[in-house]
Amino acid sequence: MKNLILIAMITFLGFSAQAQTKKNKNLKYTTEVNGNCEQCKKRIEKAAFSVPGVKTASWDISSHQLTVILNEEKSSPEDLNKAIAKVGHDTKEVKATQTDYDNLHTCCKYERD
Repeated sequence: MKNLILIAMITFLGFSAQAQTKKNKNLKYTTEVNGNCEQCKKRIEKAAFSVPGVKTASWDISSHQLTVILNEEKSSPEDLNKAIAKVGHDTKEVKATQTDYDNLHTCCKYERD
């Protein structure tokens, strides 16, 4: 009888621990992305939408802020930052490789830190 109660308690704790790790399906995430122009805006937003789970993406040219709504069950903010860096734009969290940056159009090359 004690074993049965112990198994029931362990099962219950397992389910409650699993429920606490539930991912957000509508995470609003904002990060800074370097860029200069409309061409950059299109490229950054296209890279954001290429990440699974991105529902909306909008990059503001003047503030350099990218705002997305992301389903964390499909991808993470880290995946988003890597995708944007891959097209040549530095984010606050991930820097683009020099090769990816060099592939940007001349008007899109921003001052790097």
